[in-house]
Amino acid sequence: MVLDNPLWSSLQTLHRGLAISSGDLLRYPAAVAPFVAALKDGRAADDALAELVAPGESVYFVGPHPAAPRGWQLDDLGTILQMVCDVPPPTPAGPPIVSLDDHRDRVLELAALVYPHYFRPRTTELGRYFGIFDGGTLAAMIGERMGMPGYREISAVCTHPDFAGRGLARRLLGFLTDDAFLHVSPSNDRAVRLYEQNGYRTRIAIAFTAMQRPTS
Repeated sequence: MVLDNPLWSSLQTLHRGLAISSGDLLRYPAAVAPFVAALKDGRAADDALAELVAPGESVYFVGPHPAAPRGWQLDDLGTILQMVCDVPPPTPAGPPIVSLDDHRDRVLELAALVYPHYFRPRTTELGRYFGIFDGGTLAAMIGERMGMPGYREISAVCTHPDFAGRGLARRLLGFLTDDAFLHVSPSNDRAVRLYEQNGYRTRIAIAFTAMQRPTS
């Protein structure tokens, strides 16, 4: 199924125009997202990795990953939960939801505050972003990341700490969820509960791995 290797499926379909390829590997441009996709698990791909990953750069694999070349650091980050939503949840009443197409700087500011790990300057090119403002502050946002026929990944669901507890994330989930899936750390109990309460269920636990190329 396409969701079993979501990065590969996304870079082969919806994001084909962004994909950089070498051998049996695909990746997003570094300024877009730090993710590399492998077709098979555990294969040697030294030349392809050397072509795709810059010295000192860290990249992440969701699902299959190649063997680490000599001198490279491989970190097993455990698993992440892949959750799917069979029936879109209702959208609770609340403040207006607006497109963030013209608010890229605000998106980057909120991501840097509460969702910094995998967000890059051009991450918003991966899909649509919507948010809720309170005065001049972006109080909460939601976006799209991976995608393939029939599925779209919900990502960057985050709320500014000053506006937590107001149900903003729940409202945004109801607004955007449609044929959706997402990934979340199993240790993030609060997020898992939020998604379960909004109609999501765990489909699989999927391997999550980081790899870093030495600086020289």
